[in-house]
Amino acid sequence: MAAWPPSGAAVDLATLDAMDYVSALVPPIVMAIFFIGLVVTIIKNQGGVNKAKEDAAVDAAFARAESVRQTGIDETR
Repeated sequence: MAAWPPSGAAVDLATLDAMDYVSALVPPIVMAIFFIGLVVTIIKNQGGVNKAKEDAAVDAAFARAESVRQTGIDETR
């Protein structure tokens, strides 16, 4: 049976330097911060002064889509 680890092999398989931890944690932390900022921005922009105008635009788009759908159904009958 051969001895493990082989003589001369690096033994630091499970050891990490402090910079390894930092470099592993920085990207997810940065992404989490940006995601939280995005969610806060979206929530803050809901409603407000232009809410009625935005709702009217969405209602008009739905009405247009419904009329196109109804016209397509009437033509096939």
